[in-house]
Amino acid sequence: MFTLDSRLQQDTLPIGDFPLCRLLLMNDANYPWFILVPRREEVSELFQLDMADQQALWLETTRLAETLKDVFVADKMNVATLGNVVSQLHMHVIVRRREDAAWPAPVWGKHPAKAYSAEQIAAVRERLRLVLAADFRFAEE
Repeated sequence: MFTLDSRLQQDTLPIGDFPLCRLLLMNDANYPWFILVPRREEVSELFQLDMADQQALWLETTRLAETLKDVFVADKMNVATLGNVVSQLHMHVIVRRREDAAWPAPVWGKHPAKAYSAEQIAAVRERLRLVLAADFRFAEE
């Protein structure tokens, strides 16, 4: 049974589910920072997914990055899977803008996280509601 890593539960807000991945919002209003987590048990590496899931992960990542680039007017999209702190396989999809708090450096550890307000979370969800495909299911708010 799929269980989200406790660190991801602690640091993120649930947005919903694509066919393969859970979509999370990093609770850091410094950047529109999203995380995709394949809903598979005990997977820490991309190559541990079967070929169909690897393709689905890449498709969901690409579609999300394209969507976020337009919705949040990105100068650059950062897409990465690291897993040094959280071993559960997860894909970071981060909207970067030249005026963001860390530009041009990586976002990790650059500035303390700034939690989203309830209004900001609602605004992010609303922006996504307008653009995410029919195969996306929003989490209960």
